[in-house]
Amino acid sequence: MTAPSPRRASEGFGRVVVFVYGLLALAATARALSQIATRFDSAPLAYSLSLFSGLVYIVATVALARSSGRWRTVAWVAISIELVGVLVVGALSLAAPQDFPDETVWSQFGAGYGYVPLVLPVVGLVLLWRTRGDRVPGSTH
Repeated sequence: MTAPSPRRASEGFGRVVVFVYGLLALAATARALSQIATRFDSAPLAYSLSLFSGLVYIVATVALARSSGRWRTVAWVAISIELVGVLVVGALSLAAPQDFPDETVWSQFGAGYGYVPLVLPVVGLVLLWRTRGDRVPGSTH
């Protein structure tokens, strides 16, 4: 009898996570492009960070959807960057609000997006951890 293969990150609950990443990627990128096109001079740092976050969400979405081989590594890196980004930008936006005169996806820890940008990378990293290939269902390690 062969052991069951480990689940992919894009299966089951992972589909919901990929869907949420896709929505956030679309929202963040579209908003950033609009802000950059219409009023970049008023908050260049904020809008550049918004575009960067949108690109990170796009990469994370694709990587989680593929979720095998090198794509898993890309997902780990993208989601880790996302977590660091939301923590650093969130802290900076509270410490130096003058540098963030307009909201970004990650400013104030994602408050403008219902704190989804703060919670989502934690969920994504847990999902990747729980679906890692060296895990055999039912094992204790």
